[in-house]
Parts: sequence; C-alpha cells; structure tokens
Amino acid sequence: MELTNLKAITEGLLFASGDEGIALKQLSAILEIPSSSVVHIVEELKYDYENTERGLMIMQSHDVFHLTTKPEHSEYFKKMLETPTSSKMSQAALETLAIIAYQQPITRTEIEEIRGVKSDRPVQTLLARSLIEEVGRRESIGRPTLFATSKDFLTYFGLTSLEELPPLPESADTEDVEQEADLFFDKFNGQIDEDVTK
Repeated sequence: MELTNLKAITEGLLFASGDEGIALKQLSAILEIPSSSVVHIVEELKYDYENTERGLMIMQSHDVFHLTTKPEHSEYFKKMLETPTSSKMSQAALETLAIIAYQQPITRTEIEEIRGVKSDRPVQTLLARSLIEEVGRRESIGRPTLFATSKDFLTYFGLTSLEELPPLPESADTEDVEQEADLFFDKFNGQIDEDVTK
C-alpha cells in the first residue's frame, strides 16, 4: 500500500480513536506493517501538521498517539462552548442523556455497555451544555468518573425534581425502555434549543 494511503488511514484512525488515542502496537496490527513504519508515518503526519496552516496536531504519551487541537487556538474553542447554539442535540446525545437521567450516577463505561457503542462525544456534548456533571468516582478499579444530571437539566426540561421524570415500563425489555426515554427527551429537545438561544 502506498505511503499516501497509509497516512490517510492512520489520520482517520487517530480521529476515530477520540480522547483515548491509539497505541503504536494497535496501529501496527491494523495497518499490518512494522512498528517502525508506523512511527515513520506518524512523524510524516506530525511534519504535515506543523508545517502547514492546520488546526490539528499529534500528541504522543508513551506509545499512545492522540489527534488534538492546537493549544494556541484554545480561546476560540472556549468561545464556541460559550456561544449559544440553535442546533438540536444528536440522537446519540439524547440516548446518553436518557441513560444518565434514569441510571445516575453512572460511569462512561456503564453508559457504553447499555448503548453498545463508544459514548465519549455525546458525554462531552452534554457536559458542554451543562446538562450533566461529574459527581464523584466509582470505588472500583481505575476509580472511573461518575456522571449525573445537573440543576440546568431540570431547568431545561421544566422539572422541579428527578421524581417528575416519566416512569419507565417495568416489564418492558431494554429496547422498549430506551425508546420510552428517547421519546421523552426528543419531545423536549426543541425546548432545550429555545432556552439555550434566549
């Protein structure tokens, strides 16, 4: 495979790995090339980012690579989080919010076990909108962060307490429960957007 294709694939893998990044050994196994070749490709990508007007850079922590934004642009990302938006939350964010609301406090891993997919981005979206917050750590291996809904969550949904959340059917299967919760939050998604833009 040509170096250009390998660079493009590596860049895509770095992006897809999100906050966790991707290890050298994993890249080597996926691309089916020696670790030394992976290092060469990553160095090429680093050079491209550093020597062109790009907004991204590659960070390395031990043997794990991360694709991240440049620190000199941080003020603009802060403005983005502070700027009101009228865009609706994604289905992934709504699903994640429903799970947190009904299962809180809950860890990211537990959320992902329920959804069956990675949930880094939806969790970050909800944190950025102040709909959820970190409330401590689970007393287990690695002491993972626990998430719960915030006071803003109640305000946005017009609730005075979590007890006002609609009850979920006890006898239904997991899929039905998730659909019930999703329908509730989707119903109020437009209301959230109106509140955020006021």
